[in-house]
Amino acid sequence: MSSIQNDKNGLDDIIVTPFAQILARLREVKLMMNRLTALPADENEDDRRLSGSDQQQQLLDGLADIDWVLEHLNKIKARNSVGEMAQNKFKRMLTRELSQFSETSRSGNQVAEWVCNTYFERGEDEMELEKSKNRIPAIYAKRIIHQAQQALKGNVPKYGVEVEDDGAMEMMVAQINTWNFDMFKFSTISKDHPLVSMSYIILQSERSLLRSYNVDLPTFIKYMFVIEANYHKTNPYHNATHGADVMQACHVLLGYSVVEQVFTDLEVFSALFACAIHDVDHPGLSNQFLSNTSNELAILYNDHAVLENHHLATAFKFLQEEELNWASGMDEKQRSLFRKMVIDLVLATDMSKHLSLLADIKTTVESSKVAHNGKLVLESYNERMLVLQGIVHSCDISSATKALPIYKAWTERIIEEFYQQGDRERDLGLNLSPMCDRTSPSIEKSQVGFIDFIVLPLWETLGELMFPYCQEMLSQLTENRMYYFSRIPESPRCSITDGPDADDRNNMIASSEKRKNLRATKGDDCSDLSSIDEADELTNNSD
Repeated sequence: MSSIQNDKNGLDDIIVTPFAQILARLREVKLMMNRLTALPADENEDDRRLSGSDQQQQLLDGLADIDWVLEHLNKIKARNSVGEMAQNKFKRMLTRELSQFSETSRSGNQVAEWVCNTYFERGEDEMELEKSKNRIPAIYAKRIIHQAQQALKGNVPKYGVEVEDDGAMEMMVAQINTWNFDMFKFSTISKDHPLVSMSYIILQSERSLLRSYNVDLPTFIKYMFVIEANYHKTNPYHNATHGADVMQACHVLLGYSVVEQVFTDLEVFSALFACAIHDVDHPGLSNQFLSNTSNELAILYNDHAVLENHHLATAFKFLQEEELNWASGMDEKQRSLFRKMVIDLVLATDMSKHLSLLADIKTTVESSKVAHNGKLVLESYNERMLVLQGIVHSCDISSATKALPIYKAWTERIIEEFYQQGDRERDLGLNLSPMCDRTSPSIEKSQVGFIDFIVLPLWETLGELMFPYCQEMLSQLTENRMYYFSRIPESPRCSITDGPDADDRNNMIASSEKRKNLRATKGDDCSDLSSIDEADELTNNSD
């Protein structure tokens, strides 16, 4: 069996992660044994004693549960972590779904390949060397510092930067705690300094974190000017506006009461700062491209989270400059912990780690609920950090949960950035990466696949964690998916084996709607990634 339904205390949860399943089965055996011996399981359990006629069936059920646990424990390899167990299971489930998706049409195969290449950890490929053209000379930082000093004129403006229309900016600030914040409009009003302004407004005006940690405000503003300048304006997507957008989304999620009291101020500060710098000096190219071309950054970081390591190194390198070191007011312990948390959070934005992060979060949520009678309790620093990583990663791919006009604007930008990489690959004589060929667009299907296989499972887990605060995002996600799904063009029929026929298309529609229908029938529970029957069949086939 692959999924367990836990109806304890009226819960209706589908548990899919292996470790949580084992805990749930053992807990049920414990409850059964206590009922048979007429003892309460613990102080919170009802005294539900059984009559003699029920005891034999309870014993048989308990023995079956023990057999199931022993069977699954026997399959666990000693070197596999709990997270790896869940990750491997999720990978099998997702691989099967992607296989079905790829068979619907030629563009479906391209989308499936893109999902695998981007969100699964891949092996190494060696190609010819291409020198990096994106290093920022030190003199450039000095010039930006000088420009920031001229702009400040000794005082920090109300919004971090000077603006021409105070009224328009005030209206934007009044909306800063809303999910569908228009970052493109904010960028215009802030005179193309969205990251500097957003960082100051959130960290100082909204949360007073800069004041709490004795941050020198002019120094912080100069630092953020340098960070913003090292976001490439020529990137359609990975630019300072994206950095500000992710930071604002994280600010909203961390403001919900369900998590507001969970994290320390330093943890919140680290998460928001990590969002601000998480894509600094991004070249508009993927990690896989850098590895395939033996780019010097890929060599430096041994093909491991190449860009994420570079973003962190760039941000902390600038922090070493005396005139940019805004963290000097922190004590040594705070600085050390802050740096550690920021590193862990930014590394979690590596898209190839998506599946392992999802598996770890899902395991933590389910195991905690099993252990605490349906309540989510984050008892350790590692558990809180894991959830923070999930929040930051969710914000990084949150455009699909925004109002359709915002989502479409971000989609156009990321697709154009993909195409620009494809243009470079074509010029270098390389095989074009999935989704990067502007002569063979598959925008609509790519967004449906992106939502079905990547965004929805992560946000369903976040929705379970932060219920009911993410229901607005999940509803919008469904609407956005239907918008693109309804616009998937019919594939041209060139031969008897080329392109889907009517039955194939109907199967694709039925498959794509399955998850939506499952969520509808389960009501508030959005945690499961597969139906029970599918999960059982998948496990049986993989054994």
